[in-house]
Amino acid sequence: MNPAHDAVVRAARRLADRGLSPGSSGNLSVRVGDELVITPTGIGFADVASSDLAVAPVEGGAASAGRPSKELPLHRAVYARRPDAGAVVHLHAPWSVALSCLPASYRPWLTPYQVAKVGPLPLVPYALPGSAALADAVAERAADAACLLLANHGSIAAAASLTAAVDAAEELEAAARLLLTVRELPYAELAAPQVEELRTRL
Repeated sequence: MNPAHDAVVRAARRLADRGLSPGSSGNLSVRVGDELVITPTGIGFADVASSDLAVAPVEGGAASAGRPSKELPLHRAVYARRPDAGAVVHLHAPWSVALSCLPASYRPWLTPYQVAKVGPLPLVPYALPGSAALADAVAERAADAACLLLANHGSIAAAASLTAAVDAAEELEAAARLLLTVRELPYAELAAPQVEELRTRL
């Protein structure tokens, strides 16, 4: 029994149960020393088993086991820019994808948990999924924020642990739903002093 593999499978199932990984979309990874364990290509979160997972060097090179997600370069880009990250979650969750289709200028601060758990949401310009161009664009922004939106594509959440990264991904999806729900309404936004207090105290 491999604890890292088992944790990845549990996290994948949790995200699938919450409807955040349609079909075979999405991928997640954990860093274990100089390697990362990542979900495979072509298998949905609901069906992935420990034996399906791939293992690859964090800093580049071929996988030593399994067939890693085509987004392996994206995960490596995040780890390279965030030495504190122990896990990365990339989803095509519906509300986050919808928010990724809107301009980056629409990011009002609405709730304490959006500020504390999600933080700023840089918008990574569109690039072909799985491409080096996408990984390079992610690398340019990953150092400045734990959560990112990929234009017309989905979301990324990175954290010190897999549990924290999954929690952040779920919180991001909830924030995206709220942002889109109130977009055409006269919503109240948190004031700058309130946002600053949340950043320093939560």
